[in-house]
Amino acid sequence: RTDLVACSDLRIDIMGQVGTRYGIPVEKQYADYRELLDREEPDIVSVATQPEHRAEIVIAAATAGARAIYAEKAFSASLAEADRMVEACTQHGVALNMGTNRRFDPGYDQMKTVIDSGQIGALQNLIIHQTSALFNGASHSFDLLQRLNSDAPVAWVQAHLPNGDEVIDGDILREDPVGHGIIQFANGVTAYALNSGRGMEVEAICERGVVTALGNGKEWQLRAPVDQDHRGRDILGPMEFPSFERRAATLCLVEDLVRALDTGEPPRGGAELARANTELIFAFVESHQRGGARV
Repeated sequence: RTDLVACSDLRIDIMGQVGTRYGIPVEKQYADYRELLDREEPDIVSVATQPEHRAEIVIAAATAGARAIYAEKAFSASLAEADRMVEACTQHGVALNMGTNRRFDPGYDQMKTVIDSGQIGALQNLIIHQTSALFNGASHSFDLLQRLNSDAPVAWVQAHLPNGDEVIDGDILREDPVGHGIIQFANGVTAYALNSGRGMEVEAICERGVVTALGNGKEWQLRAPVDQDHRGRDILGPMEFPSFERRAATLCLVEDLVRALDTGEPPRGGAELARANTELIFAFVESHQRGGARV
């Protein structure tokens, strides 16, 4: 349902390589993205820059008439920029999805379906074993935690940045800091965002069972009560995880934008959720600066 019609980059040589790979003629390769927006009038714009440059381009695309935006993560380099992007997308009715692809992955969709079904009780805790650098990595991890908890608002976070003191310079982050901590959602669910060394593993602990994604979505496990011990406590055993069709998450993301354009319904992500994700990152930074206090 989409055609890649043009590209833009300040690095002319890199843009030429992209043009060759994806069949974009030279006359459709722009050094100035504003010229691309003006001449091509694209329906969907993918903004794949680093976060420091993202806000300006997203706002320009929304203002120029783009109907949907695929904004890479992290969403922005400041909360003020995130606010401006939300305002622009709201004002112009733009559907936006951030490139935190696990939100659109069919495996994690099935994991969420199991959680929401209530078959193993209400969700109580979430554990993720990889956050890495906050902007580059935790943007993915935090978004998945948000998604699995139905995007409930966050009450507070409490965090530690092992290299925070080295990279924080007043109100400036000189590098992308590594961080881990606790996220307390307003609905009572507690999430633990760790850097345990186990790689990308995610576990949803419910009242009567556990759903686990291992190996960055390569393996899925469901455990539910199969017996009780001598004190009447549930003993969990393996159950069959429901089957699903494996499809590329990025493709699913673009399809979701197309669906939003077809129907007028909001996308699965949205600028406000992308902004909430960014707020979590900055809350982790602020908590570290306050000596690990709740923020």
